[in-house]
Amino acid sequence: MAMALPATSRRERLVSFFGLGRNIVAVSAAMFLLALGENLWRRFLPRYLQSFGAPITAIGMFGTAEDLLDGLYQYPGGWVADRFGRRRALLVFIALATLGYAIYLVMESWWLAFVGLALVMVWDGMASPTLFAVVGDALPRSMRTMGFTVQAVLRRVPIVIAPVIGGIMVSRLGIQGGVRAGLGVSLILAVSTLIVASRVTIPIIPDEAPTGIRDVWKTFPPALRWLLASDIFIRICDAMVDVFLVIFAVSVIRISAPRFGIVVAIQALTAILVYVPAARIAARTGKKPFVTATFVAFALFPLAVVWSTSFAWLAAAFVIGGLREVGEPARKALIIDLAQPAVRARVVGLYYLGRSVAIAPAAFIGGLLWKISPVVPFYVAAAAGSVGVVVFILTVSEEHAG
Repeated sequence: MAMALPATSRRERLVSFFGLGRNIVAVSAAMFLLALGENLWRRFLPRYLQSFGAPITAIGMFGTAEDLLDGLYQYPGGWVADRFGRRRALLVFIALATLGYAIYLVMESWWLAFVGLALVMVWDGMASPTLFAVVGDALPRSMRTMGFTVQAVLRRVPIVIAPVIGGIMVSRLGIQGGVRAGLGVSLILAVSTLIVASRVTIPIIPDEAPTGIRDVWKTFPPALRWLLASDIFIRICDAMVDVFLVIFAVSVIRISAPRFGIVVAIQALTAILVYVPAARIAARTGKKPFVTATFVAFALFPLAVVWSTSFAWLAAAFVIGGLREVGEPARKALIIDLAQPAVRARVVGLYYLGRSVAIAPAAFIGGLLWKISPVVPFYVAAAAGSVGVVVFILTVSEEHAG
């Protein structure tokens, strides 16, 4: 009869399997706490703006500003993380995002949301290279896909619960009351996140020589440049319709806010279920098949949404939306694998700067296409996504995505 392993041994095996070192746990917990708060209200933000009188073009511009800021913040965020260290960077980024939540909470005019957005996006934009770099700093190449998987799961577990709760709050308190209640919770969780992030302890890797943005770009190998090109088309596909999903669901398909929260939860749950198996298989077989599958799902998602005629069909569409994440940890690990350690955060920042600036007009264009017909931006988005799939398949080899 086999003896049971001691609890400490089981714990060590679990830590080894998921790469759960102190730094990975700290940044993953920070992501979890902020995501838990944000997902109470973020999906309902376009309707929140509508309640203050924002026209559909302003909402499209809000989405464009979100993507633009996400891009513009990336490289400065990477520079701060490389120059001043991961812990200091995270503390500053969380504090600024918290101030943005407060502006959303007290605003009385829709245009103030743009001021709040400039601060909230500090976490999404500036912190992203830091979170990437921690995985690269703390884990060997063979464990990085799993490291990003842990981050992705802990970021999406709240999406299974929070949008449903947010939808119920909106249903009971109205759009403004429900969103503000969620923002209040976000402020409390953000303070807790500051405490968690203070536990990150990673030494700064000094540059061998002064490195500017052009020098960082020169360190990009061809495979990384082609990955960026294909990713731009994929994210145009996403950005063109993302900000309009809640409006399409509520106004065109005519489902309730709580039901929209449920389909968002279905999407997150689908992603969570595929993350760990995909990461383990990718570690053995290579990353390219999983990145390809992710890009295909991105291209199919807008079509699945626009063809939905009921709650059940929309739920099925959001399952496809969840499958968009099957290769995301592999894609992120591929970026880190191809980045030089001393400029790791800046490589990530420059990658996302280029991607986000390129896709910034997509949401605004989506708003203009919506005025022709609400279905038009979804079809155009799917076409852009298809281009991204083809570019990736033809240009990034298994040798570089292994």
